[in-house]
Amino acid sequence: MAETLGADFFADPQSYYRRWRARGPVHRVRFPDGTDRWVVIGYPEARVALVDSRLRKDIFGLDAVVGAKRPGARSDPRTLALLSHMLNSDPPEHTRLRRLVTKAFTARRIAQLRPRIERIADDLLDDLRERERADLLTEFAVPLPITVICEMLGVAVTDRDSFRRWTTDLVGVVGREEQRRESTVAMTSFLGDLVRDKITHPEDDLLSALAHTTDDGDRLTPAELVSMSFLLLVAGYETTVNLIGNGASALLRNPERMAELRADPTLVPAAVEEFLRFDGPIDLSMARYTAAPITLGDTEIPAGEVVYIALAAANHDPSRFAHPDVLDPAADRTGHLAFGHGIHFCLGAPLARLEAATAFTALLRRFPGLRPDPDAAPPRWHESTLIRGLVELPVLLHDRHIRA
Repeated sequence: MAETLGADFFADPQSYYRRWRARGPVHRVRFPDGTDRWVVIGYPEARVALVDSRLRKDIFGLDAVVGAKRPGARSDPRTLALLSHMLNSDPPEHTRLRRLVTKAFTARRIAQLRPRIERIADDLLDDLRERERADLLTEFAVPLPITVICEMLGVAVTDRDSFRRWTTDLVGVVGREEQRRESTVAMTSFLGDLVRDKITHPEDDLLSALAHTTDDGDRLTPAELVSMSFLLLVAGYETTVNLIGNGASALLRNPERMAELRADPTLVPAAVEEFLRFDGPIDLSMARYTAAPITLGDTEIPAGEVVYIALAAANHDPSRFAHPDVLDPAADRTGHLAFGHGIHFCLGAPLARLEAATAFTALLRRFPGLRPDPDAAPPRWHESTLIRGLVELPVLLHDRHIRA
């Protein structure tokens, strides 16, 4: 019998995972679209699933499996083209794409961004300095990473609101198909124009570098550049937005932890790792499908099934992490799966860590009286099984006894 994914899942997925965990590490789950899929919640099983080649990621193969279960549910070809990036591919194609991207997305390029990221964070906090209240999500956590990734790719920051709207539609819960189609068309058109411009008029930015990177004569095609640009935009800011937003929310609910970080900013990088584990920006990983039967734990999943790996559940598995539901940056949290594991480990992890550490260091330094807004409505979470993130994060910026 399948478990059921209810509407309250998005507000508190861990309550579901705790209930399911009592019955094992792998479950068949009924999703909001009425189809049954498999969800892996155990830490050991998740690590195995993330590297097992029988679980495939090819977007066209996945679409065929989904279509077989839901006749007429095959995706729009434009959506498939936009999503045919390296995160939705398998070797040898994944190996080729990742090699080309890695040649442009270098550690040196990321390290050089530190002063600029610090300046962006300070400028955003300057704008809040005289305010009493703010939405920390839309006024800090969103504009910081989207400004960084837009500058990296050579995209006008004035387009960031459009990107936010498009990606929210594309990573949302099943439903709102018309919005998804409209956002796909708009995003594809915009990125297509941008790629053509970078091919013919290259500048000193990541997208220009990707457009002109070669490996033994091989290079990314214009269509591959469009899908790669989409991946970098979404992965480059959507996840970091919610790393910062979820981490700030966790600190606001744990003021003693906030005080510890404010007193010793050198603890911030370790705290970022705990934010990633405790309430990271990805809940269920992007879907895979079984190319052959696979046994995880004591459960055999047949071929031709859709499988999700619940990174958020694995990161709260008490068999791996002591007291997993407690925010504790001082605990041993090494080995968390927030960035995945294996060949699909997040290429942008160093950038996300740098942005988050910079954001929290600056925020705690500039606003020592930061606290939750007592007049705010209950928190609302995006209805996405992929992205774990708040819609807003209202705060009071100053304590009445403390001024920044």
